[in-house]
Amino acid sequence: MTDEKADKKRTVLFVCTHNSGRSQMAEAFFNQLAGEKARAVSAGTDPDSAVQPAVVQVMRELGIDLSNQRPKPLSTDLMDQAGRVITMGCGAEAGCPATAVEPEEWELQDPKGKTLDRVRQIRDEIRLKVVDLLRDM
Repeated sequence: MTDEKADKKRTVLFVCTHNSGRSQMAEAFFNQLAGEKARAVSAGTDPDSAVQPAVVQVMRELGIDLSNQRPKPLSTDLMDQAGRVITMGCGAEAGCPATAVEPEEWELQDPKGKTLDRVRQIRDEIRLKVVDLLRDM
């Protein structure tokens, strides 16, 4: 397997609508837990200008700093670099139909506008899903 194919197989793309909550948390958890074995990136079909403050706060509680992260737009290049694409209620296929990877959908509530307690619950759901994903990989 070439290095490029191996890198693609080990790259996961997390996509949500605004790339300001769920996908940012998933990317951070994945990169923290995977170490050098794999990597994650995230993007949004309609990215916000910043990561949600409540998301930054609840991740900081676990020692993960998202304050310097910026939402990114979903692109064909990002889709093509990923061996796995996980969507979170955004319909990535509508935003970028040119992908050879079938997206997997994680049913997760958007943390936008939720109480801190609910954002923490969503964060914890995401972490469990990332742990399962890494176990499967």
